Amino acid sequence: MQRRDFLWRGGAALSMAATAGMSLARAAEPVALPPTALMPPSPPLPLVRSEMDRIIKITVCTRPFRAQGPRLDVERIDRKTVVHNYGHGGSGWSLSWGSSTIATANAMASGAREIAVIGCGALGLTSAILLQRAGATVTIYAKELPPEIRSSYATGVWSPDSRICLADQANPAFKALWAQMCRTSFRAYSNFLGLPGAPVEWTDSYELTDIPYEQLEAQQSEGAETVRFAEDLQTEMVPEIVPGHVDLPASLNPFPVPYARRSSNMQFNLIAYQRLLIADFRENGGRIEIREFNSPQEFAKLPQKTIVNCTGYGARALFKDESIVPIRGQLTRLIPQPELNYSLQYADVFMVPRRDGIVLQYLGGGAAQGWNDSSTEPDRGQAEQAVLAMAKLSSLRRGS
Repeated sequence: MQRRDFLWRGGAALSMAATAGMSLARAAEPVALPPTALMPPSPPLPLVRSEMDRIIKITVCTRPFRAQGPRLDVERIDRKTVVHNYGHGGSGWSLSWGSSTIATANAMASGAREIAVIGCGALGLTSAILLQRAGATVTIYAKELPPEIRSSYATGVWSPDSRICLADQANPAFKALWAQMCRTSFRAYSNFLGLPGAPVEWTDSYELTDIPYEQLEAQQSEGAETVRFAEDLQTEMVPEIVPGHVDLPASLNPFPVPYARRSSNMQFNLIAYQRLLIADFRENGGRIEIREFNSPQEFAKLPQKTIVNCTGYGARALFKDESIVPIRGQLTRLIPQPELNYSLQYADVFMVPRRDGIVLQYLGGGAAQGWNDSSTEPDRGQAEQAVLAMAKLSSLRRGS
C-alpha cells in the first residue's frame, strides 16, 4: 500500500476590522495537520474468539502462479479454438472480471455464439457470465462445483497484485495489461455492494506490529532472493483506487501493541458470492455439466467449437503446462462472529471476518512460504499456531 499523506487544511477565517475604513485581513496560509489530528477515537472493537474448540474447518489450496503472468492467449487444438484464462497466482478473484473481459473478447472474435467454459471457479464463472452478456449461449463443463473447488479456498480479499508475477518480469506491457484488468474488476465489484448476504463488502483493516514498520518490512523481504513477487503494483499503476492508510498514535490505537496501521479493503464472502454468480448464470439460460477432461484432445467431443479454458492450477496437468508453479496456502476457519467487522494482521497471522467463518491465514516463512508445494494435506499444527497467535492478542486486549 502506498503511504499516503492526508492533508488537512485549516484556513484562518477573514476577520473584519473593528474600526471603519480598515481592509479585510489577508487569509492565513493553509496549515498542514497530521492525519490523526481531527480523527475521533475508534469505537470499541469486538474481540476475536480464537479458541481451539471453535475450529470448524481447515482447507488448503494451491495457487496457480506463472512468472509470465496470467495466460490469456488463443490457440487451435484440432478443430477447436481454445481461449486461455488461467495462472493468476493469488489474484484470481480480484482480477477475475478484468481478465474474463479479455477472454470474452477473444472468444467472441472467433465468430462462435455457442461457447464452452471449462472450470467453475472465479475465472470460469465470470467468463461465462460475460459471454452471456455478449450474446453467447454458454455451457460450463467442470469436474467440481462450488464450494468444492480450489477458488472456494481463497482468503477472499481484494488483492489484485498478490503473487501475480516476478518483480523482474513485470515489464511495462504487462503492467499496463494488469492495470486494465484491475480497474475493470474494481468497477465490477462495486455493483455487488449492498446486496443481500453481503457478497462483497468493505471493512477496516489493521496491521499490527511490535517493531517499527521499517524493520517489519525488512523482515518480510527475507527470501526475496529466491522468490520475488511483483510488489505494490496497485500503488504504482492504479493509485486512484488504493485507499490510504494512517499510522495510529497511542491515543487512538485500540490494540495493546506499539504500532497500529489502519486502512480499508474489500472482502468477498465467497459462499454467498459464488451462489449469486451461479444463480445469475442459470437464470440467463446457462447450463452446467459435470465432466472431467484428462487431455485437451478430449475437447473434440464437445459440440462447441470455441472453448474458454479456466482450469486454474488444473491446467498444469491438463495442458502439461510446467510454467505453473503451485503456491500452497492453508486457511483455518473459526465459528462466525457476526459482530466482527474488521480484519487484522499480527504475529504472522492474517484474520478476515468472513460470514461463513472467521478466516485465519498463517503468513510465517516470508515470501517463499508454500512456494512450489503442491501438497493439500491440512497441517493441524500450523492451524493451532494461527489460533494461538490470535488468542494471545485477544488475551492482551482483555487485560489492557
